[in-house]
Amino acid sequence: MSQVNTQQMGRFVAAGTKDNLSDAIGTLAKLNALHILDYDGSEDGFSLGTPEPSSEVVGRALVKARSAASIIDLNGPESAVPSAPVRDSLSAELPNMIEELLQAQSRIDELDNEISSMDEEQGSLEMVASLGLDIELLSGYDSLSSFVGTVTDSSQLSNLGGSSMIFNSREGKHNLVAVFTENDNSPAVSKALESAGFESISIPSGEGSPSERLSEATKLKNDLIEERAGLSDLVQDWVRDNGKALACGLEVLERDHDVLTAPTRIAVSDHAFVIDGWLVMSRAEEVMEALDPFCLYTEANQFELVAGGGGHGHSDHHHHQKMPPIAYQERSTSKPMELLTDAVGRPAYGRIDPTIFMMVTYPLFFGMMLGDMAYGLITMGVGWMVIKNSGTNEMLRLGGKFLTYIGFGTLVFGYIYAEFAGWEILPHHGHNPAENLAFLYPFELDHGHAWAAHLPFGIELAFPFHRVTPTSDYGNLEHLIVLTIYLGFIHILMGLAIGFRDILLHGNGHGGIGLVCAFFEKGVWMILLVGGWIFAYGFLGQPDLKGYLTVSEAEALMIPGAITVLASTVMLMWTLYKYHGVPFPINVGLAPIEAVGMMPTVISYVRLFAVGIVGVKIAETGNEKLFEPLAHILEDIAHATAMDFVSIPLLLFGWLAVQAFAWGLGVFSPNIHAARLHFVEWMRQYYDSSGEEFRPFGLKSKYVEVE
Repeated sequence: MSQVNTQQMGRFVAAGTKDNLSDAIGTLAKLNALHILDYDGSEDGFSLGTPEPSSEVVGRALVKARSAASIIDLNGPESAVPSAPVRDSLSAELPNMIEELLQAQSRIDELDNEISSMDEEQGSLEMVASLGLDIELLSGYDSLSSFVGTVTDSSQLSNLGGSSMIFNSREGKHNLVAVFTENDNSPAVSKALESAGFESISIPSGEGSPSERLSEATKLKNDLIEERAGLSDLVQDWVRDNGKALACGLEVLERDHDVLTAPTRIAVSDHAFVIDGWLVMSRAEEVMEALDPFCLYTEANQFELVAGGGGHGHSDHHHHQKMPPIAYQERSTSKPMELLTDAVGRPAYGRIDPTIFMMVTYPLFFGMMLGDMAYGLITMGVGWMVIKNSGTNEMLRLGGKFLTYIGFGTLVFGYIYAEFAGWEILPHHGHNPAENLAFLYPFELDHGHAWAAHLPFGIELAFPFHRVTPTSDYGNLEHLIVLTIYLGFIHILMGLAIGFRDILLHGNGHGGIGLVCAFFEKGVWMILLVGGWIFAYGFLGQPDLKGYLTVSEAEALMIPGAITVLASTVMLMWTLYKYHGVPFPINVGLAPIEAVGMMPTVISYVRLFAVGIVGVKIAETGNEKLFEPLAHILEDIAHATAMDFVSIPLLLFGWLAVQAFAWGLGVFSPNIHAARLHFVEWMRQYYDSSGEEFRPFGLKSKYVEVE
């Protein structure tokens, strides 16, 4: 099937005798092909199955393995290992190893609590030790009230009167005070202490000299810290020696547990079972043949989408066709772009899958914005490094490929722009290191260009395309602005065309379907877009149109453009009324607002030029203010002063920091804007992200091969 569609799905049902259920589930687990629909208990005579007896043993082992995995940074082997040694380890030494790790971590947690308590006790002992009183003398009197704490104004202690016994000292920044007074005098003393800024402190428990107790507490705390350090080293050694074994064992236990508990998802009677689910139709025969020895009945029916029959979406109020999960086509080159599609949500069944389109447009948009050969090479290098270190992590590997793609787009446009690390490779004045790459452009240059084309409707193409050179010096910055607007026009028009196709074949989610519905839902917007462009081109027509249109001919386009816009706005009023249920009086004001909203949608693509120029100017500033002074010093190093020698590492570090910042910003910011142009401006013209991910039941291999 075409890469612009998701895979054809089918409903699968299998039934057999209850004693073959375990074999059937084991077969399905190995096939990894069926998206099981959990039984909802709606059929008489059937109930949910029960887990296999051994699931309890596996479950307990799995809980311990997960607990151990949560303690450490789990890293498995770089490539999948055979399952037999892993199972041997699970039945021999690994459980004891896990228990050892859990006990060590449990003791570390206890020590952390004890050390925290000792810290608090040390703090209290240090405070009261300076008073010179034994701990038991600080409290516990029947006829006396005691106040032990800190004061901010010790001069106020003279107001306590002669009936109180006062002990005063200083510990660091704190003024310590211990006041003892008769119980009857307690309120007056409390009020006087309050005026002195008194704050009570906790008194250590026990008795004896605080200094001696402090010495004992310090020794005990050091012993606890030493024990904890030893256990931490033990855990690190454990991770080094057994971390990969734990990752592999955990994966096998999770696979076993999924298989052993799978009967709880299946309809079971006293003597039979029924398995219900979705599968990719290309594997239907394979699944039926594999289950044939264990099932009395198997059936796979290709899903037929009823036009206008609704889907997963929230707008589907009146149509209740049960939709299958969404499985992408088998891909290799374009698979990393599924990360983008999944970020929005999978397309509804039968709708266009945008993944293959973004394989082209996303690197194109990103490259247009960053557009520097040096940054493209760096981005590709980072991508290759991520791929190299991804091991068995599929997500990391796809992320590395994604970086490689956008880096390649940046490299290509960097070559088109003739830019390297913020310099123009073919400068128009001055000297820069990037000139050494001029051999990449073995062309005869005519006014700075090896090739230039003046196309209709104000489109100017050239190579190299000088986006940073002043326009007066044959720069192409203004041309780039025009090109980004045209690119937005084409991109939005393509999205509307996809939406037209989807509504024509499958409906709009409100019960409307067919050519007329597609015309009013998407065709009207396409007419509005074209009419708006005709009007804008006529309004902005320039004298120099390279002979394709005269100024008067261009201006004459304003009238048909305006008529087209007005006609499409009126049709949009009918669309809102007929297909969206908006009352007609409201449409009179709403439709023009919606129509005007198409203009900023297209103009939003101007960011393709603006974001890139900002990045170039940052790098260019670093080159002018930091690299050029550095180059001047190095060129005349024989006459360099001491200050020059000090400046060399500072200028070099500063220049590298600016380049790193420009590259980091260049990777971050263009990704945000490229994603916005796709997810917001383009996809909203057609995309329904209500598809459910296809999750086949089966044995997944990350660190351990499937048996």
